[in-house]
Amino acid sequence: MEKRKESVWLSQVLPLSLTVVVFLALFGLLYLTILALNRFAFGSHILMQLRWADVLFGMTIYLKTSVDFAIFIANLMRANPGYKGRIAVEIGTALGNALGTLIILSLWNFFKELDWLLALMVFLAALVLLRLAQDGLSHATERTNEGTVIHRMARWLDWALGKINNAIDPFLSRIVPHTSFRAAEGLSFWPLLGFALTIPFILGLDDFAGYVPLFSIVNVFGFATGVLLGHMVLNALLYVSPGRTIRAVTNPWVALLGSLVFVALAVYGFSEVFKIVFVR
Repeated sequence: MEKRKESVWLSQVLPLSLTVVVFLALFGLLYLTILALNRFAFGSHILMQLRWADVLFGMTIYLKTSVDFAIFIANLMRANPGYKGRIAVEIGTALGNALGTLIILSLWNFFKELDWLLALMVFLAALVLLRLAQDGLSHATERTNEGTVIHRMARWLDWALGKINNAIDPFLSRIVPHTSFRAAEGLSFWPLLGFALTIPFILGLDDFAGYVPLFSIVNVFGFATGVLLGHMVLNALLYVSPGRTIRAVTNPWVALLGSLVFVALAVYGFSEVFKIVFVR
């Protein structure tokens, strides 16, 4: 009985409590960042008023557009079971998302017009998504029989993505050295935390840069708080039942669908870059 209580404490109570603690720490970092921006008068002042409508709006928008984060976190869960891996993934992904959010917020406060940066971030995130799309296909190719429809689809998609990723790897590896889930398997706490931080940092830059047009209709402080809160909720929901989450993400059809979602998001990103650079 004592071992079971200890197991529940380590696998659920401690990590779920940690999601709240991490959120509060990152909220404090957000608050101090905005105070510093206002103190040194970089651009216009950001209103330090926390309206729940803005917080809920930011959280809702984040959760509706967080499919890339959900798939990434679920795959890290599979590669790194146990409470230590869970804590590293929770802290790393939350910190990466928050740092991306704070950087875009600071740059927006400086320049207001972020089209050039938005294009760069979306382009980089699209390249990362293509790499993650290929990496997630292993469950669809290794856990299905040759000749089946899903196996043929997964092998063809893996071949096509392999051609693309081999071409972009010399560029992408210089900016984001580790983009493969396989590189995260069996890592100790600190290397795993660093890995879990890297990709969400890029995706956080991309996502929050995409929210910039909303800053004219919402309070930025409340909206950014909602984004951080949304990531906390996403982390908690994925880890409420880790076994089910891992079984879902390793299902061949789910793995193939997840890779197709990554590809679709990447294609959409490239189209947005084209519009920003050549149409606006």
